[in-house]
Amino acid sequence: MTWAVEATGADLRRARQLALYLAEIHSVKQNEPALYVRRIRDTLGSGEGIMGLADSYPPNNQLVEWSWLEEFEKTCVTWRWRLKSKTHRLAQVHGDFHPYNVLFERSGNFHVLDRSRGAWGEPADDVVCMAINYLFFSLQRNGWLSSPFEQLWNIFWNTYLSETKDHELLTIVPPFFAWRALVLASPMWYNVSDSVRYALLGAARAILQAEVFNPADMNAYLSVGDEGAVG
Repeated sequence: MTWAVEATGADLRRARQLALYLAEIHSVKQNEPALYVRRIRDTLGSGEGIMGLADSYPPNNQLVEWSWLEEFEKTCVTWRWRLKSKTHRLAQVHGDFHPYNVLFERSGNFHVLDRSRGAWGEPADDVVCMAINYLFFSLQRNGWLSSPFEQLWNIFWNTYLSETKDHELLTIVPPFFAWRALVLASPMWYNVSDSVRYALLGAARAILQAEVFNPADMNAYLSVGDEGAVG
């Protein structure tokens, strides 16, 4: 796989556009507490959520033991009880906002696909779903978050937070990062090296232990994850 050495102007503009799009749709709020609680619950308990993804890892595999996944899942359940009272955060969302659901035109305009997971939810879901891909591609390149993907990561996070002023989101991120890390690290869905899988899962565990997620500390989370490597 060949990677660009530097992000182009178009790359930087796209990262900003994606963050601005999310800021715009997330500004539309809904007062329906039971729906927010359900969406948080589904993040853990649905077939496509954390528990479903954990079940997709085969038994006796060399990547991660089931005992590790059990403890990981228990930590995520604790996060569900922390978040279920945050019902004021219910907002319009995309629901599956990753690169393969975004189509850019040459003009720079873009279109989104597949909003089938529902129109309302937690904004952190959309933000993490896109942002973790900058990390994912960087890990495949050199094992860390570094240029050019670090530039895109920073622009995306900084633009979103500057536009929304939603710094509470940083206290919501951990279980959503854990969910998306389980997806990207799954041997069923992505053909990447085990080192990339370990990095994602180790960082997710480190982030779950944090009270507040700091995007600028992503490489520090990777270091903590490496010290307590899974497998």
